[in-house]
Amino acid sequence: MKTVLIVADSSFIVETIRLSLRSAVELRVAGKLDGRVSVRHQVRLRQPDIVLVDEMEANGNAILRIRECREEAPDATVVALTMRMDDAWVGQALAAGASACVSKSAHLPSLDMIILEIVNRNVVVAPPSAPVNVHTLNGKAPLSEREREIVTLVADGLTNARIGKQLCVTEQTVKFHLSNIYRKLGVSNRTEASRYVHLHVPGLAKRIAPRLVPEAAEAADFN
Repeated sequence: MKTVLIVADSSFIVETIRLSLRSAVELRVAGKLDGRVSVRHQVRLRQPDIVLVDEMEANGNAILRIRECREEAPDATVVALTMRMDDAWVGQALAAGASACVSKSAHLPSLDMIILEIVNRNVVVAPPSAPVNVHTLNGKAPLSEREREIVTLVADGLTNARIGKQLCVTEQTVKFHLSNIYRKLGVSNRTEASRYVHLHVPGLAKRIAPRLVPEAAEAADFN
């Protein structure tokens, strides 16, 4: 079981995260730290597996706390939680040492799955500390193995529900990956992503995934 530390300046945020992780069998919330002050000492003592750093009221505090966590627990997975998914803030967070940034608008009951996807390096958003298998599509940003699986299944016509069942993850986790894929490929939706794969990587979908025809009831799920 992996230990989780929460760094935030709001008790509401802390309790919201606790509630969202209460049923996670692979994660245990080991404590909370006040993000308005340095967390170096506590992070150094506790050596958590995962640190969730909220963007907090003062965004500068979040960047400082991310940097402290990365320096004091270099092997930890540091996840920044934010509503500001703009390139400037995300870039600062990643440069400070965040392993990934997750939007707080994400489906909270799926937060544990999203965290585990990041821990298992199924999301590539920052240079990892150890080599991982990544792929590029026509020179675009690198995709992780999981992202490549998902965009392949999208290109092959599967809905989010079918992809989730095939990969044994939640629909919300699929949507989380899709948002990263769209950003990396410079597209806006699954139709554009599918077109991109078929145009720039001929035969990719047929090589990797069997052709599955979406069921009629699922065909409307194109979020």
